[in-house]
Amino acid sequence: MSRAAKTVTVTILDKEYRVACQPGEEEAVIASALHLDERMREIRQTGKIIGTERIAVMAALNMAHDLLTLEQQRTELDTGLEKRMRQLQEQVEVALNQFNQLEL
Repeated sequence: MSRAAKTVTVTILDKEYRVACQPGEEEAVIASALHLDERMREIRQTGKIIGTERIAVMAALNMAHDLLTLEQQRTELDTGLEKRMRQLQEQVEVALNQFNQLEL
């Protein structure tokens, strides 16, 4: 059963937007809007990019880049963790085999 969507009003670059979200996600939507607003204000303050649409695109590109970088780092960490777990498992197996041979 899907829950009825809620509407949250957020402000980005002094413009209000009404955004639909699932109940319980309101705080996350507000936090996301605040983050986007901060990123867009930073870009606008550089003075290099003019126009809300262009600022929004640059903010989106920067945030997408950050997300992809974090995903790549997470993948590398997961791979390293898996490798380390295999090494530990092998060490445990060797230790158990040695223990079993001592019991014989």
